Amino acid sequence: MKRNRIKVLVLLLSALVLLSACSTLNANNSSADWAFSFVVWDDYIYQLGDEYVLDVDEEIGEVTVYSDMESSYKRNFSNEYEKGTKYYSINGTSTDEAIAVQEEDGTYRKAFRDWEYERNE
Repeated sequence: MKRNRIKVLVLLLSALVLLSACSTLNANNSSADWAFSFVVWDDYIYQLGDEYVLDVDEEIGEVTVYSDMESSYKRNFSNEYEKGTKYYSINGTSTDEAIAVQEEDGTYRKAFRDWEYERNE
């Protein structure tokens, strides 16, 4: 009887150690809990709003990296849009203020410039 208790205890402790190790291994690969959706263009973060625009001007860039993992990325990346999503300037609006991001359905969502994107390189 005592031997069975020891076996159960060893099994439980082993399972606990294994689960703890798996949790630690996945900690670096978990997706981030972003405060908002954004794109990065021309070294600035543009926060996506609920507003859509109709009058876009010229294409100015595109998403080069999509990731929902918290890290530091080079170039134009987004935590919302897939690689290849196009950015446009908005007629009558400086890109220092806002840009438009083309949605899959062909509409253009307005993204407001927040702050300079600082990469940890």
